[in-house]
Amino acid sequence: MTDLIDALRTPVADEGTGPVTIGMAVSRVDGRDKVTGQARYAAEHPAEALLYGVVVSGTVTKGRIASIDPAQALALPGVVEVITHENRPRLRSFDLFYKDMTAPGGSPFRPLYDDKIHSSGQPVALVVAETFEAARYAASLVRVTYEVEQHETSLVEHMERSHKPSRLKAGYTPPPEPKGFADEMWDKAVVRMEGEYYSGVEHHNPLEMFASTVVRGDDGHLTIYDKTQSSQNSRWYVSHVFGLSKDKVTVRNPYVGGAFGSGLRPQYQLALAVMAALKLERSVRVVLTRQQMFSFGHRPETIQRVRLAARPDGTLTSIIHEALAETSRNEDYVEVVVNWSGQLYACEHIRLGYKLVALDRFSPMDMRAPGAAHGVHALEVAMDELSYELKMDPLALRLHNYADIDPTDGLPYSTKELRACYQQGAARFGWAKRPLEARSMREGHELIGWGMATGMWDAMQMFARASAVLHADGNLVVSSAATDIGTGTYTAMCIIAADAMGMPLERVRFQLGDSTLPVAPIEGGSSHVATVGSAVQGVCEKLKKSLFKLARKMPDSPFASAGFEEAEFAGGGLRLIAQPAHGVTLQAILASACAARIEEKYMMLPNMLKQQKYLRATHSAVFVEVRVDEAFGTVRVTRVVSAIAAGRIINAKAARSQIVGGVVWGIGQALHEETQSDDRLGRFMNHNLGEYHVSVNADIHDIDVLFVEEDDRIVSRLGAKGVGEIGQVGVAAAVCNAIFHATGRRVRSTPMTPDKVMAP
Repeated sequence: MTDLIDALRTPVADEGTGPVTIGMAVSRVDGRDKVTGQARYAAEHPAEALLYGVVVSGTVTKGRIASIDPAQALALPGVVEVITHENRPRLRSFDLFYKDMTAPGGSPFRPLYDDKIHSSGQPVALVVAETFEAARYAASLVRVTYEVEQHETSLVEHMERSHKPSRLKAGYTPPPEPKGFADEMWDKAVVRMEGEYYSGVEHHNPLEMFASTVVRGDDGHLTIYDKTQSSQNSRWYVSHVFGLSKDKVTVRNPYVGGAFGSGLRPQYQLALAVMAALKLERSVRVVLTRQQMFSFGHRPETIQRVRLAARPDGTLTSIIHEALAETSRNEDYVEVVVNWSGQLYACEHIRLGYKLVALDRFSPMDMRAPGAAHGVHALEVAMDELSYELKMDPLALRLHNYADIDPTDGLPYSTKELRACYQQGAARFGWAKRPLEARSMREGHELIGWGMATGMWDAMQMFARASAVLHADGNLVVSSAATDIGTGTYTAMCIIAADAMGMPLERVRFQLGDSTLPVAPIEGGSSHVATVGSAVQGVCEKLKKSLFKLARKMPDSPFASAGFEEAEFAGGGLRLIAQPAHGVTLQAILASACAARIEEKYMMLPNMLKQQKYLRATHSAVFVEVRVDEAFGTVRVTRVVSAIAAGRIINAKAARSQIVGGVVWGIGQALHEETQSDDRLGRFMNHNLGEYHVSVNADIHDIDVLFVEEDDRIVSRLGAKGVGEIGQVGVAAAVCNAIFHATGRRVRSTPMTPDKVMAP
């Protein structure tokens, strides 16, 4: 035994990729599984005697189901059942049981609960068959008749019905009370602008369809593979809706093919798949079509009015920002749309307002940078308009009104390196060469314009747990019920753990995507790294202390009289800082203790008493070049520089990819994406990827991303904030401002399609 310990005591050389530290550029640890097809998504998990469910979608927007005739469907070979509100299994009745962890105030949608039709495309039946093909064909044979009622789906036509929203949604902060005398100051201002800004409906369209595979065990236990941004939120929903104890339900989501907010709430295919599994006592899979994915929520249609006033030197004297957004008849879906206008720029007089209009549509839902994607856009376009009224450079106007504290309540920022974003981004872009006047740059048949905008997003931290197990072979397994929606969570957590433990990356494995793992928040709001990452670092610190105690007890231990602060974990082992040659491997420590493994658990609680004393946010400065064909109104975004302040960056490679993805989506918001509604029918018309336009490779050119130095220990013990949302915020505004600089035409609605760009 002594010989073994002596052998294991030999210092370990760096293995494979060598030491990994926070901030390095690291390829995804899950990349190989994804590119080789070994990664299984929600609709790809096998089950014995699996049944297939296909949803029958309603064809009216509002009313009641008068009758459902499943006879033709049931007559087909292989069809097992047609489930409707008339023969479904027992469901609980109170709204409270249908509220998931992110539900807004109001009454959540209850699939197949009764005969009421609330919105277009609502599921009215589920056909279950032995094969997908049989179920799909049978679904076309289900005959449904309706009692149709008059619907209202136009925001513009029903603005007079607006109301102040309920506050009952996690993370929603209503606009603050007015500060100063904004209206009076605007009325008497020497320089002022006023604009109304419209944003159409957008849909998420992740690559992976929404799907749920419910595997029923012999004991009745349900193992559910669900496309979701939180396995524990889906488990919460299923157990409450169906009255099942949580130990009878396990939800897993190891891989998610994009979500962007659409997976924050459980979607109706989950409830329908569970219904079928309970009713038929079989395993069931339900996958929605691309068209059906347009039926369960979207970024809401929004109308905003912004008024800005300033002195001739550019000092802001009044900010007024009011927004009107849609919601459903049953829920008050809310976003933080106008609050950003009270935080970005120094001003003594601010009034903000936000109201909703209830329509006969499915409740909207969070979509990448919810609220900010619209609200910051309107503010930043308005600031650009004001700069032309002042005959002042747009960047100079923003720097002149730079806020060193939160203008609304006087709180300091936890960290704010926005000024560095402006300076470094402008230098990289070459902003100093920009002519002030519009229509002053041209090349051939194209007008050239340069525009810029500011971005801002919350830096949030929530509650999480993590566990860490070091095995006798020196491999570390860290676990938390986190989610990776393609953002790189697997890799980020492995980096954090490897950095904390001084281990090679290949020795670390991170487990996520299982509701039985230690509790983690829903993956959203750019909070996962600050939250789960802090829990991972915390549990590794506990593990290191436990290992150090064991190392001190080893025979002839070099740590016997040393303090914890005198040692360091590096190279897969433990050594004295002053005498690096005196060290042991982690395997040796466990072998000496005759332990097959050592485990620690950690609960990460945000320091709310400290955090609430600060405004915590990420910031960006976006610089854009566009080229506009004046004859056709077509716009090419040929160059983007995005300067980001988001705390410490965990994985430089993945973080850059996140920002690039956000910029691409911002270009889509600016130029391409809008779901058109025919309000006579109350239906979205372009509910497919053939007609719903998203940015493609030909639309994207040079994107330059830079991260400024920032370390925020108020937001998280890691110093990190998060980059998921900030990459999109401000991009569409910068494109809009560049279009004006190129053409002299101001477009106040998105997307800025050629017909709008050409309009006189």
